[in-house]
Parts: sequence; structure tokens; C-alpha cells
Amino acid sequence: MKPLVLGNLSYGMYAIGVKDGSRPNACIANTVMQISKATPSDAALVAVALSKENYSCQCVEQEGIFSISVLSQDTPATVIGALGFVSGRGVDKLGNIRHKVLIEGVPVIKENTCCWFLCKVQEKLDLPGQVVFVAEIIAGSDEAVGTPMTYKYYVEQLGGASPKYSPTYLPPARTFDKSSGESFVCSVCGYVYRDPNFGFEELPADWTCPVCKMPKKAFVRKK
Repeated sequence: MKPLVLGNLSYGMYAIGVKDGSRPNACIANTVMQISKATPSDAALVAVALSKENYSCQCVEQEGIFSISVLSQDTPATVIGALGFVSGRGVDKLGNIRHKVLIEGVPVIKENTCCWFLCKVQEKLDLPGQVVFVAEIIAGSDEAVGTPMTYKYYVEQLGGASPKYSPTYLPPARTFDKSSGESFVCSVCGYVYRDPNFGFEELPADWTCPVCKMPKKAFVRKK
């Protein structure tokens, strides 16, 4: 089976808010699902998969609590770039992103998101490369607004890609600069420059990747 076929599975786009002690942080995830409904005696349960290489995964394991902000089609791609392709271990990823920090210490994103949920970890499943957290929803939005962004929308409409350690990561497809017959790929997020009418090397020096906002020099030439 070709890995590309797995792209037919459905995914969403979510910001996972975490904390490291008193320090808020967040990352992007596309594997979030509801696995039980709320009853008079039990809260609804969700499952979230995070890469073991992800600093936010370590924060969830340590603190046992996280938030889910459901991204909408109107959420700027820069939010995904800032939260999804840079480690928050030594960087304030939330510095230029509108958000609020809940009393529990985890952030929720306010950049045109649909809604948010606060989750408390109940169990975890340790898998190769990933940890799946099963958590109960203990608080959240009363209403949702906007259209949730799907992973397919992110890839096809925004030209996005998954980080290397994501289960949905695929090597970037080859595309060519019309003027030179070469392809140019962002070394951080995998975005491929796709404008056949305007050569990559003709772009201004201050041009940045539309997904992760890394500078032009982060792109590599692929023969």
C-alpha cells in the first residue's frame, strides 16, 4: 500500500494548549477525535495523538491537562506556522498570537477559532513515535462559530504540509521553477514553491514561507 492512500482518512486542524509549570505553550495537531458522549454521570472523552518528539507532548505527560482550540478556515496560516513548525522549548510561540490563558494555566487560541475545550488526561497509550492521550472534557465553549478547517483544506487551499514527525508527513512533491527547471522546498515545513510564472530566485529578499514564515534562505534547492 502506498502511504499517500492514507490521506483519504479524515483529519482536522487543532491548536493544543499546554503548560510547563506556569509557562503556557501550544502546538498544532490533526489527530483529535471524540470517543464517547457526555452522560449525566460522565464527561465526554476525546483522544489526542502527539509526537514523542514534541515538547508539548512532554508537557501534557507532566501536567495532565491541555486545551483544544478548533481552527477555522479563517484562522491565519501564520498561526499554524508559528505553532506547528517551531519548538516551544526555548521560544515564546504565543508572543504574536491572540490567546487567553485559562485559570488552569493552559492557553486557548483566539485567532478566528471555532471553539475550545479544556481536557484532563485520564489515560495514555504509548505507541511507536506517538502518545495517544484519552481525556475528559471538563470545560469549553458554549457555542461554535465558523467552519472548522480540515487537514485537506490546509493542504489543498493553504499549500500546507505536516512536520517530519507527524504521522501524516509525506516527502514534498517535486515542483519546478519555470526559469531553471529546479524545485525549491522549505526545509522547515516542507512547503513547495508552486508559482510557475515567477521564479523562486526572483522573489524579494524579505519574502517568507507562507506557511511557517521562515525566510527565503530556509528554502533548499532540489535537483
